[in-house]
Amino acid sequence: MARITIENLVKNYGEVKAVRDISFEVADGEFVALLGPSGCGKSSTMRCICGLEEISAGTISFDGKPVNDVRPRDRNVAMAFETYALYPTLNVYENIAFPLRSANWPNERLAAKVKDIVRAMELESILDRLPSELSGGQAQRVGLARALVREPSVFLLDEPISHLDTRQRHRMREFIKHIHNELGYTMIYVTHDQEEAMALADRIVVMHEGAIRQIGTPDEVYNDPPDDFVAGFVGEPPMNFIEGSIVRADGKWMFRAKGQTVALPDRWLAVGERLPTQVRLGIRPFYVEPSLDPNAPYDMRGEVFLSENLQDLGIVSIDIEDLRLQVVTAPSFRPARHERISLKFNPSYIRLFDLGSGKAIRPEHI
Repeated sequence: MARITIENLVKNYGEVKAVRDISFEVADGEFVALLGPSGCGKSSTMRCICGLEEISAGTISFDGKPVNDVRPRDRNVAMAFETYALYPTLNVYENIAFPLRSANWPNERLAAKVKDIVRAMELESILDRLPSELSGGQAQRVGLARALVREPSVFLLDEPISHLDTRQRHRMREFIKHIHNELGYTMIYVTHDQEEAMALADRIVVMHEGAIRQIGTPDEVYNDPPDDFVAGFVGEPPMNFIEGSIVRADGKWMFRAKGQTVALPDRWLAVGERLPTQVRLGIRPFYVEPSLDPNAPYDMRGEVFLSENLQDLGIVSIDIEDLRLQVVTAPSFRPARHERISLKFNPSYIRLFDLGSGKAIRPEHI
């Protein structure tokens, strides 16, 4: 396996700055996801790592040795793409064995290696089939197996399961995580799907407009985002944002918006006077408790716009003047459209963001 170090990587396509001076490291055997919207630079970064793109500036190192000038074929990197491009005239076994035959592996050693990968990917029952006889999920597993069989130092996956249906994606996520746990490859996984990144990765590199916005564990990215972009991009349903002002009322520091006030959590009380006057409050839909009882304690009140019953949970959209919030509820909670509803925010999960820069405001940094 290999440790990958990216230092001040820049990739330009003419006047387009695809990757803007990014640095990060992937430990030996670590699973790291590059996460971000389309056009954020994540695929360009991966193509630079494998050598398919020439970098504009910076250094890429494997185990401390720069590989900027090393040919792609000599980097010992395996890649899997959304399009798995199996050889149509070869059966599953021969598709998997092809890289080893091309490298002139002895037959006995080749057979043993293919057997190991086939077992790990649970492909034993379809070895004689041609690609045209495979389902999408089966073909994707064969493509992964063909990449893995080479014993790469680094394994790179670029949106490998994005075209599969929901059930197949869930199944393939299980296979990919299983392969990583069993074989211990250093893996970089490119995706725009935050659910895939959260489910698979040891750490996540969140990218936007060619820059890194956060590097952290799934827990860190979800619970402690550094800015409102990461906070809004990660999480489904997305975080609620409310623009308002910080005011002093009844001896307490409060957040005021739409004519209503929310008491700030205790951690903000000592630094309330140093907070910006205008801020953006963020809270995830899972941490808002709705109630139809007009006498229930509340932080904000609004009107039900839509109630969605997804059987295992409910999602209720609430209008407060021109602001729309979402809350996640038990499936049995089914308010009527236009019904008045009270919302209580869990203070432990209230986040504040600077209205100008979008950066998270943390009490310990004020």
